[in-house]
Amino acid sequence: MPCLSLYRPAALFFALASFPSAAAERPNIVFVFSDDHAYQAVGAYGSMINRTPNIDRLAREGMRFDRALVTNSICAPSRAVILTGKYSHLNGVLDNRLVFDGAQQTFPKLLQAAGYETAVFGKWHLKSAPTGFDHWEVLPGQGAYYNPDMRIGPDDKRRRHTGYVTDIVTDLSLDWLKNRRDPDKPFLLMSQHKAPHRNWMPGPEHLALYDGEHVWEPPTLFDDYSGRASPAAANLMEIGRHMTDAGDLKAPPPDAPSNDRGMRQWTNSYGRLNAAQKAVWDAAYGPKNKAFREAGLQGKDLLRWKYQRYIKDYLRCIASVDDNFGRLLRYLDESGLAANTIVIYNSDQGFYLGEHGWFDKRWMYKESLRTPLLARWPGVIAPGSTNRDLVSNLDLAETFLEIAGVAVPPDMQGRSLVPVMKGETPQDWRKTFYYHYYESMTAHGVPAHEGVRNARYKLIRFYESNEWELFDTEADPSELDSIYGEKGSEKIAAALKAELKRLRALYRVAEPPL
Repeated sequence: MPCLSLYRPAALFFALASFPSAAAERPNIVFVFSDDHAYQAVGAYGSMINRTPNIDRLAREGMRFDRALVTNSICAPSRAVILTGKYSHLNGVLDNRLVFDGAQQTFPKLLQAAGYETAVFGKWHLKSAPTGFDHWEVLPGQGAYYNPDMRIGPDDKRRRHTGYVTDIVTDLSLDWLKNRRDPDKPFLLMSQHKAPHRNWMPGPEHLALYDGEHVWEPPTLFDDYSGRASPAAANLMEIGRHMTDAGDLKAPPPDAPSNDRGMRQWTNSYGRLNAAQKAVWDAAYGPKNKAFREAGLQGKDLLRWKYQRYIKDYLRCIASVDDNFGRLLRYLDESGLAANTIVIYNSDQGFYLGEHGWFDKRWMYKESLRTPLLARWPGVIAPGSTNRDLVSNLDLAETFLEIAGVAVPPDMQGRSLVPVMKGETPQDWRKTFYYHYYESMTAHGVPAHEGVRNARYKLIRFYESNEWELFDTEADPSELDSIYGEKGSEKIAAALKAELKRLRALYRVAEPPL
């Protein structure tokens, strides 16, 4: 059983004893969290495929973190890590199937105890009801893009909204900021979007975005996986082979059986649209789907079409997130809150946008390990600054606590980013990073694995098949050719194996079975 650190009365005293007396001295915290938003699809990170002017504003006015990594690249575990400041094996959420124990210590509970008002709206995805929040309204499970049902605290009642989920999450967040919070208290707002999670249903305002355009293809779209250990080639996440025509690509074949997985997925999604929404949707996708069927594409041409359909829908979802993030920033400006509010934009992990021919996440490879992280803190973070330290979602709970003047409990495993944000990275800041993915061989065929990376090299251990990979990320930034076992790599591999063992002991991770 996982070892859980429960929230105890001592933690309440710990928090109360450490915050400043004047509420005005304590910054408000707005944490905007998207789902599966790849750093490659953020303008501030040099996107080749889209524009995100509002998210980019945060980079201009604050800090862009260029080496923000996740401990376990999958939705629920990432969220649990952020709440607790602990790796998956200690917070109890190793994968998406497990239930988060809401009785344990979390940073929102500690902020509550220190006098902060706390709220969360949008995607929760931890099965249990939110704890540590004065106000909450969250999606059940993954939630729906159109006309979503929501769970409402404190009694966990349900209601259905009409509209598009990204707009609705922002509407709820703004309504709370404007009308429902206590203006005499500092606050934590977690505004958490479903988008751009699979199955990438764009909002009505963006259905035609990118029509007639050719979106840039990643050079590794036709990767053959020949330079890596066996798990890469055994994947079940290729755009060409594993996306469903109906559910993922919104192009249901006329003769598809109703019990087909993709058709069931599509029927559930499309069936939520009301008559007016269906009319707009059909007008956008009907002609495009007709042209696709008439083209009779095969081979690489078919893969290229699937990539274009996928990436355009994905980016259309991002456009809505960016628009709504802009709404939130404008309200903070207009209300006068911006001057004393730290705003952070983050995603629960990275995502594949055709690199290696893939969609989804999970691997320790670059695109899923790395996530966008941007922060604005007026008067503290230098505008337009960048950081290349190894930072992580493991550090966010500690960061929020230090921002609020609350002492960080010693059982948390990350470190506050506040000195990093000030441009004063401590001399003993981590030089290596530990990763562990547990949800072995489920829908996407990714086996459990662990690994360590430093500024240049990355070592991955697929312990179920006893295979290793070693990448020189400077010489091979796309991580196409493992150098593990090659002449001249022995000392590098040995040093990283020793570091892997040290980090396992540091974070109290059990030795994975061979």
